[in-house]
Amino acid sequence: MAVINITEENFEAEVLQSDKPVLLDFWAVWCGPCQIMAPIVDEVAAERGDIKVGKVNVDEQGGLAARFDVMSIPTLMVFKGGRVVHSSVGVRPKEEVLALL
Repeated sequence: MAVINITEENFEAEVLQSDKPVLLDFWAVWCGPCQIMAPIVDEVAAERGDIKVGKVNVDEQGGLAARFDVMSIPTLMVFKGGRVVHSSVGVRPKEEVLALL
């Protein structure tokens, strides 16, 4: 499944109202560790049709980052039923990302 660009405008429909678990990657273009995580998140999105994967650019979507107290990036959050059930900060190997789900 393709990675979705999550914005404040589509957040409720794509994340809170999703019937599937949602993995969100909070990132920024200038963030080196975020660039390391990007292909891992993309792989998870391609391999797991049972989840939705979205990316939140914290520079463009500061309101969402503030809403979820994202202080460091990359931050991964897993939403189920409209609520955060797991989160992780920093670069993680693919196995740890899958374990969050």
